Amino acid sequence: MNANIARHLDRMAAAQPAAAALKVPRGRTASGGIDYLTLTFAELLAETDAWCARLRKKGVARGDRALVMVKPGLPLIASAFALFKIGAVPVIIDPGMGLRNFLSCVERSRPRAVVGIPVAQVLSLVCRRAFRSVEVRVPVSGSHTARLGAAGVAPADAATAAPGELAAILFTSGSTGAPKGVCYEHGMFDAQVALIRETYGIEPGEVDMPLLPIFALFNPALGMTSVIPEIDARRPASADPAKIVQAILQEGVTNSFGSPTLWRKVAEHCQSKGIALPSLRRVLCAGAPVPADLWESSRSFLTAGRLHSPYGATEALPVSTVSADEIDAGSTRGACVGRPVRGVEVRVIPISDAPIASLAPGGGLPPGSVGEIIVRGPVVTREYDGLPEANAAAKIADPSSPGSVWHRMGDCGMLDDSGRLWFLGRKAERVETADGTMFTEPCEQVFRAHPRARRCALIGVGSVPALVVETAACGTADRRALTGELRRLALGHAHTAGLRTFYFREHLPVDVRHNAKIHRLALARWAVTARAHRSAE
Repeated sequence: MNANIARHLDRMAAAQPAAAALKVPRGRTASGGIDYLTLTFAELLAETDAWCARLRKKGVARGDRALVMVKPGLPLIASAFALFKIGAVPVIIDPGMGLRNFLSCVERSRPRAVVGIPVAQVLSLVCRRAFRSVEVRVPVSGSHTARLGAAGVAPADAATAAPGELAAILFTSGSTGAPKGVCYEHGMFDAQVALIRETYGIEPGEVDMPLLPIFALFNPALGMTSVIPEIDARRPASADPAKIVQAILQEGVTNSFGSPTLWRKVAEHCQSKGIALPSLRRVLCAGAPVPADLWESSRSFLTAGRLHSPYGATEALPVSTVSADEIDAGSTRGACVGRPVRGVEVRVIPISDAPIASLAPGGGLPPGSVGEIIVRGPVVTREYDGLPEANAAAKIADPSSPGSVWHRMGDCGMLDDSGRLWFLGRKAERVETADGTMFTEPCEQVFRAHPRARRCALIGVGSVPALVVETAACGTADRRALTGELRRLALGHAHTAGLRTFYFREHLPVDVRHNAKIHRLALARWAVTARAHRSAE
């Protein structure tokens, strides 16, 4: 059996050759509508085959690692599927992680080829140490819409790939540590496609707007049209929600994946303008817990659909999922992330910061117990690229199932009596105090009820718990009053009653990928020398 993920594009091009596969914005029409470059599935397949020919001519061969540094849209989809087709291994690194981290990731991943826009090619020549493994450079236009032209190019068959063969290396965002390359196998991509289709009832012919560019790579396999949004992937927080809404309405978008930060902006725009988005059947919102106000507001603009939140990570996605119909928006015991998807096992084990070589027989805490979350299943990756220490820290062998690997999500949580999983926060961000352990999500939920603390972060300053609140600049008297209001909220809940120290910032540091994951460890370091506001109550 050929498990090469690229075969799905061939299959869809045969099944629906004239259907739109990709729409890339290239300006505005005379009437103000969005003007798109549109490719059918047959045309996208031909463009991918042209990429295969170009890559082979440049010397890219089966098994080669190729660093992909191109614009979202046509170049990303066509070059990635071409690399899959010839059996090469695309290496995809988030460009927004900062130059130092980016170069470190390049050096560790050891690419033989760079497929990149002009600035990427220059970077590969200037930063020679990080790129010293590179032997082949494939230049790419800096345009989102540039086509190679497929005239006279012979169709390319997808190289035969076993399910366990390395397909790609995708890097984590590094929100609580150094970014790590995750080894994806062809069989894992296959399992992801099947699970996403089954879990959310996605059908060929639907229209998707991926607000995270890499998720556009699933659409050719799912038979969905990809409508590329007008977003700068390096600065997603700067996205204009009006442009996102215009595209959804104009193109009849039925599905979209994005962070809570982006969808909150869309929700606020829709509410302020009285806009509904009736074509949307589902919105998948992930990257951080969905706040209560977004669960609630989604009902006003998703008039024929619903908001879902899949739980997972680069190393394992999806793990579980929950919809707006299942959420208790007033909960302060953590974020419910739903029930595990088919084929994925979830357990909760005692929290430990040490490696765990193997799982004890029957290992796992009973329902209602708080611990760290571990998962295994067909979408759970087996290893990081070239990082034995990271593998030892994150992977657990299961002697009862030879070859089976449990992945430690790095999250704390619990399973309730009905089998639902609750996320309590990142393990590295828990706060150990004299009175016990405090977890970020249930604590922050208490304070997010305050209109001026919708984004806040629990941190530890030594053994003292504190809350950092993102709020507009204000004077001493105002901060003193706000401190009192937050302290009164804290006193209303047993798990926050000991929190009486507060810090205020105009902006909290967040990840670039989702603009939603708060860098709490960086905030804890900042707070050591920052001005604290303490309540006397």
